[in-house]
Amino acid sequence: MPKAPLHYRSATELGRLLRNRKVSAVALLEQCLDQFAKHNGVLNAVVVTDIDRAKKAARAADRRLKAGKPIGPFDGVPMTAKESFDWTGTPSTWGDPRFRDNIASSDAVAIARLTGAGAVIYGKTNVPLMLADWQSFNAIYGTTNNPWDITRSPGGSSGGSAVALATGMSALEIGSDIGASIRNPAHYCGVYGHKPTYGIVPYRGHLLPGVVQPGDITVAGPLARSARDLAAMLKILAGPDSTEARGYRLSLPPAKHKSLKDFRVAVMVTDPESEVDLPVQDLIGKLTAFLGKRVKKLSTSARPNFTTKEAMDVYIALLRSATSRRQTDEDFRINSAKVAASDPLDDSYLTKMLRAYVLPHRDWLRYNERRHQMRLLWDQFFDDWDVMLCPAAASAAFPHDQKGERHERTIPVNGKHVPTTDQLFWAGYSGGYLLPSTVAPMGLTAQGLPAGIQIITRQYDDYTSIRFAELLENEFAGFTSPPAY
Repeated sequence: MPKAPLHYRSATELGRLLRNRKVSAVALLEQCLDQFAKHNGVLNAVVVTDIDRAKKAARAADRRLKAGKPIGPFDGVPMTAKESFDWTGTPSTWGDPRFRDNIASSDAVAIARLTGAGAVIYGKTNVPLMLADWQSFNAIYGTTNNPWDITRSPGGSSGGSAVALATGMSALEIGSDIGASIRNPAHYCGVYGHKPTYGIVPYRGHLLPGVVQPGDITVAGPLARSARDLAAMLKILAGPDSTEARGYRLSLPPAKHKSLKDFRVAVMVTDPESEVDLPVQDLIGKLTAFLGKRVKKLSTSARPNFTTKEAMDVYIALLRSATSRRQTDEDFRINSAKVAASDPLDDSYLTKMLRAYVLPHRDWLRYNERRHQMRLLWDQFFDDWDVMLCPAAASAAFPHDQKGERHERTIPVNGKHVPTTDQLFWAGYSGGYLLPSTVAPMGLTAQGLPAGIQIITRQYDDYTSIRFAELLENEFAGFTSPPAY
């Protein structure tokens, strides 16, 4: 089988080629910039660039590599970063015109750690308004298109990130995730993404102006074209920063599993909280059949000891409480009045969202307590199972739809139009309970769109879910470049 072009190789392999002087950092950057020049006009993935700075960094990497003194595993490897991460001298707008003039005076910790390991950053990638959609469009930068079908969404909020990777514009990406914002774009675009255990990757430099404390649930994490890249990136990204680093160190356990036969695997194909489109279910079914003969133990019925409805309800309450600080005082007054006038039996997403926006702290404490009880029930579940496999979203990439509010939009699932917000279930089933999960490609649906599998594992066992993804990459399915790119 012929080798993939350089711009489609994994970042780990590119780092090795650079250290062995098989390619130069300058030449590798030029390959990614060629992809950018050819395709970004249609895709609109990379929305901020500083190419002169990147070329200078690439030349410096080549000098280090020539001297045999690389500063890290990614010395000379090109990267881009989600627009919301601070990169000195460039805007961090979060797609909101109010922050058009928010120019970073320093690098986010995540960017500093990757460039400190030698990565060469040349640009930033597109996001939705306030990082709050599974599409990536905003009034500043416009719409990002999916390279598998430009009439469809690339996902969000790290949508530009996934497109840059999928089309060879970049070899490394850093994203963030509170509602599948790493996992969803990885699934829609056919790349790898890892949502880390809550709190292990510093958030400094990925906050709105005037904010110093990260919100609940939200995390920063890596996207790449290979599971091995995710592991290498996480080793660089994870660990306390600044004040916290004075007092403690992070020590994530290594993956103890050597092969698929060491894994005990639970599988969840669909759920009444968010029905999954049959083309995606079919791919999960094929993966399940493949694993059935290869893993230590497999179950399609094993679940943690709480209902999926409760998992969704608790997650939505905590998620929308976490995002409630974006309200103005007037917004809060209006939403409080709407909640007071609502039917107490109204179980719609919109009403649950509004209740969370104005939730009294005493009620939040009750939700938070139940969240941590459920987190420990997950931990008990993982005494018997190593990973839980489930969908990353309810369908493959859906057509662009920018009308109205997100909670008013629908997506097609099994011949029905269902609320887009239903699929928050697949974001929150692990994310609301602070757990790590990795999305890995499963292949293409019958309609020719990529789909990924979400691999959940217990808190702080990040390298276990990434190891499982790596084994699937070696034995079942891996990254495939979209046609014509």
